[in-house]
Amino acid sequence: MSPLPEIRTLPVPEGLEGERVDAAIARMFGFSRTKAAELAAAGKVQVDGSAAGKSDRVTGGAWMEVELPQAAPPVRIVAEPVEGMEIVHDDDDIVVIAKPVGVAAHPSPGWTGTTVIGGLAAAGYRISTSGAAERQGIVHRLDVGTSGLMVVAKSERAYTLLKQQFRERTVDKRYHTLVQGHPDPMSGTIDAPIGRHPNHDYKWAVIAEGKPSVTHYDLIEAFRAASLLDVKLETGRTHQIRVHMTAHRHPCVGDLTYGADPQLAERLGLTRQWLHAVRLGFEHPGTGRWTLVESSYPTDLSEAWDRLRAPR
Repeated sequence: MSPLPEIRTLPVPEGLEGERVDAAIARMFGFSRTKAAELAAAGKVQVDGSAAGKSDRVTGGAWMEVELPQAAPPVRIVAEPVEGMEIVHDDDDIVVIAKPVGVAAHPSPGWTGTTVIGGLAAAGYRISTSGAAERQGIVHRLDVGTSGLMVVAKSERAYTLLKQQFRERTVDKRYHTLVQGHPDPMSGTIDAPIGRHPNHDYKWAVIAEGKPSVTHYDLIEAFRAASLLDVKLETGRTHQIRVHMTAHRHPCVGDLTYGADPQLAERLGLTRQWLHAVRLGFEHPGTGRWTLVESSYPTDLSEAWDRLRAPR
């Protein structure tokens, strides 16, 4: 028999008078605003006994009733070697890896593939115990379909200091991506909020209620069908580069999820988006010195780039 859902009821504080339902839930119950909006959209929120939508306004003193989601079963870390995962830098405080495509940063419900955390465990690495149990030591992530550099904390001090740097946006995160067409201007900034796609829960999109998201890009090289860009992230939203470039009408080559041309992807032999985290700069948590690490393109991206450059 499945457990009964947990229902919590609280009066709306007078200080939240006039706030949206999703904002009030986030403040009152400690959820993210995205999760609060999802609960309201699923009909799991009532105000004074009536169903409430995420954008409805609340009144101070009203009774807010929220049906909480059932806790997901704990996710277990499996020590499993990761083919192609390269150790770029290793010391007492951190380990920097070049993540292959198809590998997740850490375990999550429903994911059965390999992970960076599992690969490091299989290689005998002891990492920080800070953070949620399934993502200990992880201070930032890359999408499963994106390759490149990740830094993982080995000491508790390193975890705290690196998390702070990512939170304060002092880390220099650089990516190279091939995008379709030729962006105009050739160098620019895309400043557009990103949130869950309104129609597809596996995608993200530029939406008014999304989180602030800023992407800077510069042209490296232009081809007939595509452009190679150097991209610097100011924020680190899920799928940020892919979403921003699609909104800019220049999707990452090979990114069929976000509207890329499947014929171009096939011609270049790509089965994923052409996107690689090439450079990572941060203040070393142990020495305090600025540390810069770099990663070359993996074989699939390098071969696609060569095909694009070849005369036709």
